[in-house]
Amino acid sequence: LKEALQDAPSFGRSTGIIGPEGGISTEEVRAASAAGFVPVSLGQRILRAETAAMAVAVILQYEKGDLS
Repeated sequence: LKEALQDAPSFGRSTGIIGPEGGISTEEVRAASAAGFVPVSLGQRILRAETAAMAVAVILQYEKGDLS
């Protein structure tokens, strides 16, 4: 996620897909990529779906400067 945000000149609205406990399949990643999503990861740590969604929201807010 960090690299994708650094590579993006700016971003407005964001939509994310958080995978289930078993993970997102390769086919699902391909379909999301074909629909315009950029696949990213939060790293090696495995988070619960509701925790991962909150983590992504906070990271995006931080990067946009909304947590000043």
